[in-house]
Amino acid sequence: MATPSTSGGDRAAGLLRCGDCGSRLACDQRYCVECGTRRGPLSPALAQLIGVTPDDEVGRAAQIADELADEEASPRVEIGMPSPLVAGLAVMALLAMGVLLGSAVSPVQESGADTPVLVAVTHSPAPAAPAPSAQTPPAAPAEATPEATPTTAEAAPESTTPASTTPASTPPTSTKKNPQPEGGSSTPAGPPIKHVFLIVLSDQGFNAAFGPASQATYLAKTLTGQGELLDNYYAVTGGELANEIALVSGQGPTPQTAANCPLYTDLTPGTAGSEGQVLGSGCVYPSQTLTVGDQLAASGKTWKAYDEDIASGGPGQPVTCRHPTLESADGDQMPTAEDPYVSWRDPFSYFHSVIDSTSCASSVVGLTQLTPDLATAASTPSLSYIIPDRCHDGSEEPCAPGQPAGLVAADGFLAKVVPQIESSPAYKAGGLIAITFDQAPQSGPTADTSGCCNTPAYPNMPAGATGATGSTAATGPAGATSTTGATGATAPSGETGASTATPIGGGRVGLLLISQYVKPASVNVTGEYDHFSLLASIENLFGVTHLGYAGAVGLLTFDQSVYNAKK
Repeated sequence: MATPSTSGGDRAAGLLRCGDCGSRLACDQRYCVECGTRRGPLSPALAQLIGVTPDDEVGRAAQIADELADEEASPRVEIGMPSPLVAGLAVMALLAMGVLLGSAVSPVQESGADTPVLVAVTHSPAPAAPAPSAQTPPAAPAEATPEATPTTAEAAPESTTPASTTPASTPPTSTKKNPQPEGGSSTPAGPPIKHVFLIVLSDQGFNAAFGPASQATYLAKTLTGQGELLDNYYAVTGGELANEIALVSGQGPTPQTAANCPLYTDLTPGTAGSEGQVLGSGCVYPSQTLTVGDQLAASGKTWKAYDEDIASGGPGQPVTCRHPTLESADGDQMPTAEDPYVSWRDPFSYFHSVIDSTSCASSVVGLTQLTPDLATAASTPSLSYIIPDRCHDGSEEPCAPGQPAGLVAADGFLAKVVPQIESSPAYKAGGLIAITFDQAPQSGPTADTSGCCNTPAYPNMPAGATGATGSTAATGPAGATSTTGATGATAPSGETGASTATPIGGGRVGLLLISQYVKPASVNVTGEYDHFSLLASIENLFGVTHLGYAGAVGLLTFDQSVYNAKK
């Protein structure tokens, strides 16, 4: 297992290089096709499925290396290669034997992609046909047959229990690329979902929230029984606000957003960088930097942020579109029993495109407005971004002495809001509920700064920084530590910057999807996703362009393996 390296040209193209042989690797490629070296260790979930441990993998890698060395020293007998057809049939036979053997040894209990796996066999080229005469039109090309026989075995009955608590970062099975890495046009994808309800909780990791010992029993048992749990879903950096901004705009962190912006200042100089990033230092993005809400409004759709207790600021405070005074200290950094609202839980308040618009007062509203809006499908926004206050967002820090905190409080919030959404006409007519956490804890005994996917090296963060904690080592739930580097997969160290074995992010937080278009009580372990993936997938549903890192090359978005309900 070697750490791949990158060059400046390769980074721009979304490529890495194998640490052993130097061959080029795609950002989501796990094995080198030239020498067979794996990029990084097996994920815990995949290792558990095939019955090995990371130590076994290391030992096996060493054994293979010794065998190859012995083979190099031995006389060789040259053997002719079989024809492509024979080789293809042999591969199909081996795959079939692997499926049967795997089913016998360890029956599958977690759902993955339901789409068929097709094996292409390349035949030897046939002799060239004679050129058609003027009297004989050329034959039309044969169309591909869509009724290919699946090679996957029938899935075992779905388990109604939550996902395994073993930390996982199973590599994605898809290698599709986003054709518009710079925020180009996005093709609508997925089922005809008309209303997305995104509930963002705070500061809890996957095992605490969804594991068998979770204190949020309604979330971990009742709601996971209704929907699909994305096991390998990650926050993208350290800092609650930085992750929330990433989720609605595709922007990477700044040192200030990673620290939740105690000073409410403009981001300067605010110049345009690559991959749709705005370069600078500060908190409030310039007016030309868009959010997914701006995209929806421009396309004739609607959106709202529902902030619990936004109207509790007292005399003289706005009851909607509430935000600090520009270029001043934020007076709403800490919650109180009388006013548990904190400004940094609402990412839309950090964009001039929102706070300077005439529609801000009707778009950033209190949670109490959700009930009348749900009365009809027409009055329900296309995107509802639901923000519990600091008493109910899941954070372990109480919003005030004697007030509720942690997952128990978040569970009570969900038990009130989710049934209300599920009974609404908008949800029944094509709705999707998405529940996740802005980040995992970044300090303490359960700290998790692991990441996944094609995580970038954020241009506004200094080398070695990882967000609010300033740590330079990424420790996952299982205690695995990545190499030191910038926030993201690649340290910005010039042409020879090294890629970390484990991308640094905001930890594994999980994502629960509830909809008629996902299979109840299912768990997706085949793909790796993060907040940028969720943003891109929402943009795909509504047919708008990809913002910022939501358009990154190699980023996985939701497809039939996620929208897995049979229709």
